[in-house]
Parts: sequence; structure tokens; C-alpha cells
Amino acid sequence: MKNAANAKLSFLGAAENVTGSRHLLEVGNVKILVDCGLYQERDFRDRNWDKFVFVPAELDAVLLTHAHLDHCGLLPKLVLEGFKGKVFCTEATAEIARIVMLDCGHIMEEDAKYKKKRHKREKRKSPRPIVPLYTVKDAEACASHFSKVRYKEPVVIADGVEATFYDAGHILGASMIKVRVPIDGEKRTVLFSGDIGRSDRPIIDDPSVFEEADYVLIESTYGDRVHKSVEDARIKFAEAINAAQKAGGNIVVPSFAIERSQEILYYLNDLILDGKIGPLKVFLDSPMAIRVTEVFKDHPELFDSEMTELLNNHESPFAFDELKMARTTNESKAIKEARGTSMIIAGSGMCTGGRVKHHLVNNISRPESTLIFVGYQAFGTLGRLIVDGAEEVRILGQKYKVKAKVVTVNGFSAHADRDELYQWLSNLKKAPKEVFVVHGEKESAHQFRDYLEEKTGWKITAPKYGDQALLQ
Repeated sequence: MKNAANAKLSFLGAAENVTGSRHLLEVGNVKILVDCGLYQERDFRDRNWDKFVFVPAELDAVLLTHAHLDHCGLLPKLVLEGFKGKVFCTEATAEIARIVMLDCGHIMEEDAKYKKKRHKREKRKSPRPIVPLYTVKDAEACASHFSKVRYKEPVVIADGVEATFYDAGHILGASMIKVRVPIDGEKRTVLFSGDIGRSDRPIIDDPSVFEEADYVLIESTYGDRVHKSVEDARIKFAEAINAAQKAGGNIVVPSFAIERSQEILYYLNDLILDGKIGPLKVFLDSPMAIRVTEVFKDHPELFDSEMTELLNNHESPFAFDELKMARTTNESKAIKEARGTSMIIAGSGMCTGGRVKHHLVNNISRPESTLIFVGYQAFGTLGRLIVDGAEEVRILGQKYKVKAKVVTVNGFSAHADRDELYQWLSNLKKAPKEVFVVHGEKESAHQFRDYLEEKTGWKITAPKYGDQALLQ
């Protein structure tokens, strides 16, 4: 396939919503799926169970931007339904994605067991069989499909089609992907932003920028707002910790296992070294976050200069004195017996599963305790309900009054905000043929689309779920 007469993009996820990222690029008879993510918003979770609208066995390849669950979490289902090709991604992404998918498979199995027991106890009937979407064994089966790439080294996907991965500055190993395809005798470039990080963040390098692209897919998670500065976030974080210590309660931090947990440890270490917070017991209660932290240690080549300097000075933020790693279930359960104020960093970041739910049960109705949210909370998730001020929430089948203090610290976000996204796009020296705004809630995506139209005069589209766009 030297010169395809037609090409199209199908938006099969993260279109007018945040999670479930999935974009199908078809060029002639070549089919490439960019990301294969899990839906996490309550309103869209049923889509995880739907059959794919394409035939998985007909895909030539999957290009994976990064290892967050909403980008890689449906790969086991893709393999189950017949995909036999390669999943191209960076080495760090492959290592972390494997951890994420195994953890997700385990949680799905445990959730199915728990739900069966609960329904039996409550004498409830489920409208469909209670089975996991996929199992640990299914997740393990994905490992053989990964093909590791290096930043800035083109990879041939099919005759005339190549992809190049660039550092997205979002999480360890995260990528922006530039795909070059032949259309009517001309080479066209389709740029997938993935999740765009922020400049001057700790641990990893800044996002890559580009001077040309014919088509751009740009995320819009925070396309309708501007973050507070990192220093403001650092101050607010310290104030919340000090207030919680004064009140004598615990601090529960629902945190994403990848990057966010490591960044929180970085800032905690920094605040301790600066004397901004008092002595504090810190529990990292996420087996996945602990394993991911080990991956961080194995990839110092991806660290920025500040992180490298810390390590050279033997001041690793992953190993300060008061930090305890809770690997086993018994170690997790024992945390509630700890005296004095403890900070408990646990997954999942949106409170949709994992150990954080048990810590919420133990602390959410205690006025002296504090819940600190440091990441995006998708619409319909338990985390979003709490952040939006719910007076009562349902956790593990029981209702609990929300009496703990709720603090949101947005400045630690690993996503670029509206102005940073616009700045990234502004590096293009000429107008692309079209820009597609994806990976944002409907209001955010539409506001960002309008903002970009006003600022650039370019053709900007916010596609709906299932929309298709012809590329010329």
C-alpha cells in the first residue's frame, strides 16, 4: 500500500468524555488503533462490555501512548477477542502497563467475588452474570504483544506507514505519537497528543513540541481552566497536612499509582527537608504504586536534571525515613491501628476500586480526618461525588456520611491546562488541516474548541463518540 486513496479517523472513546481512549486510523487497507483504554465514568462503563466496532484480528497494530488505565486497560479484552498483532510503546510504558493490567484483572476478579457474595446475602438478582471483564490470566496474555520503541526513532507499521514516539512529559514513558501516512500520493502527518504533561514538573522531562502536522488530536482534560501554580499547590498541601495534624486525624490521599503517587512522595520529601510540615507517618498503600516506583528506579535515563541531582545527593524521594510501604493485605489492614496522624496514599485515584475504599470507610465519617484529592476526578466516580460536596456516599455496598474535611489540590496535575495546551499547539508554524479536541468532558472539550477557534482561526472539531473524519 504505497498511496492510499482514502483515510479516516474513528473516535471510539475519550470523545466528549475523559476515559476509554480509543482512536482508529484507517489508511487504505491498513488499520491502526491508537490506545485501547478502559472507561471509568459510571455513565459509560457499560461500553467496556460492548463488542469492538472493528474486528480485532484485522488490526495491523496498536500504538499505546502511555500506561494509564484509561489508555491501556482494555488491551486484555482486545486480545481475548482476537487481536494478534503488536502493541508498540516505550519500554517504561510496557513495564508499567503490564503492572496496571494485572492489577486491574485482579481487582475485577475480587470485585466479582465480592459482588456475588453481597447479592447472595441481600437476596438480589443481577440482570447479567457476575463475571470479571477480564482476569489476571487474560492480562498476562497481553505481555507477548508488546514491542518496545525508543523516542524519536521511526517504526514501520505497514508499507508506507510509520510512527514516531516523543516524550509527552506526562508520566514515565508517556508518548505523543506522530504517524506518517500516504494519501493520494502525498505524505500526511497525524499527531496524537496522548495526555500532555506540564513544563517544569518534578521527576520527568518537559513535553515535546512540534512545528508541523496535518492533523492533530489534542487532549482537553483541563481545557476549560487554568491551574494554580505548583508553589500554590505546595503551600495548600502543606497547610492541609498541618491542619490535619493539629486536628489529630488521618490524611487519606486517593492517588493514581503511576506518577501521581511518586510526585506526592517527591513533594512530601521536599516539605520535610524544608521543615514546612512536622514529623508524619506516611503509608504508600498500593502494591501497584510500589511496583511502579521500582520501575521508576530502573529508568533514571527518563529523569529530569533536578531528580538526577537528588539521586546523586542520596536524597531519593522514594526512601525517606517515615515512609512505609504496605505490600500485603495484612499490612494494609494494620494501618488503622497506627497512633497519631498518618498520611495514607492509596489507589485508585478516582476511588473507583482498590485499597483506598477501605481507608475511606475508616475515615470519611470522622470530622478530624482529611481527604486530599490531588488528581482529576471523572464525572460519575466516587471521587467526583465527594469533591462535588456529597453529604453521603455509598462505599463497598454501605452508606457513609461525609464528615471528613475535603481538600482539592489541583496544582499537582500531570495534565496541561488550557493555556499550556494552547501554548503547545502554538508551536505549529502553519495551520493544520484540522484539529480534533478529545479526552475531555463535553463542556471542557467544547469550551476548549471555541477557545482555540477564537485564538487561531483554524478548523477545530470536538468529535462525538463514534464520529468519523475523512483525511485528505
